[in-house]
Amino acid sequence: MRYKSLLVALPFIFGVASANAEGVVHHKLNGMPISESVEVTGGNLVFLSGKVPTKKSADAPEGVLASYGNTEEQTINVLEQIKTNLNKLDLGMDDIVKMQVFLVGGEETDGTMDFKGFMQGYSKFFDAEKTNKLPARSAFQVAKLANPAWRVEIEVIAVRPTK
Repeated sequence: MRYKSLLVALPFIFGVASANAEGVVHHKLNGMPISESVEVTGGNLVFLSGKVPTKKSADAPEGVLASYGNTEEQTINVLEQIKTNLNKLDLGMDDIVKMQVFLVGGEETDGTMDFKGFMQGYSKFFDAEKTNKLPARSAFQVAKLANPAWRVEIEVIAVRPTK
């Protein structure tokens, strides 16, 4: 029994895992601003539908890349929407435990997703240097989204701690 307690404590001793809300443990992936896994033992899961970018201005033309910005700008726009949605639910970005990212490669990138641009936007919200409360994350290149100018769609799962 004594060894089992030591095995449970080792990740915390070496800084590999960090507790967020009660019942949530983030197991950081070294060298990346994401968690390798997020363990939820208490709390309620909150699933947010995929968010897509909004136009930079209401009168900007529909379906034109310049109306939505590049991948980095679209990522920031989408994560701001997610942050606003979570705040309305009395949650924050550090309550996100899982993120799925869908990226489209457009003509401007010869059909290849702009992962670097995504990471530049993502890192403004999730900085591995500043926190261990990082979501587990997957990123996929998809053929297209509903609007030909969208390059980013993100859906998340957050956890609301039980009280």
